[in-house]
Amino acid sequence: MSRILTFGQPLGHIMQTAYVVDDLEAAARKWTNTLGIGPWLLLEHFEAKNMTYFGQPTNVDLSVALAYSGSMCYELVFVHNDVPNVYADVVKDKGFGCFHHWAISTENFDADLARYKSQGYEVAFYGEVVPVGGKRFAYIDTRKDNGGMIELIELSPAVEGLFSMAKDISENWDGKDIIRRP
Repeated sequence: MSRILTFGQPLGHIMQTAYVVDDLEAAARKWTNTLGIGPWLLLEHFEAKNMTYFGQPTNVDLSVALAYSGSMCYELVFVHNDVPNVYADVVKDKGFGCFHHWAISTENFDADLARYKSQGYEVAFYGEVVPVGGKRFAYIDTRKDNGGMIELIELSPAVEGLFSMAKDISENWDGKDIIRRP
């Protein structure tokens, strides 16, 4: 059995499901009102370096909001600028509010990425997250087979701590202060 991470999901399994929205705070409030999910940890202008979109450099500017229901993380994504990006690709086909990707935790980033590539999947989006020591993420374009992308998230104590912080604020939440900033 896989090790259970501090935010409750097993290592190497789905830890998050994500959706693209056109207004981050309005969407977070709607999800809270309709689904009871919250509070939302808002990470504005998510800082990453060496980002690529299908192998080409990109400067996509995005903000995300994270919230938990039990041990499942939900992510809302908002893109601030109009550059080619994986989120706009899905919105073009499905519209805002649509499902975008599942995230899978990994401690074997290179091997897992190579496994997806060997299956014929492309890396749609790649980057290194600055606030957590440059840990990597990669979006694998699996839309043709399962209707969404898969994001590999390279784990470290800092990455696990970020997701644990978002989960911790959801436990015993009183329903107030829907939007939180770290």
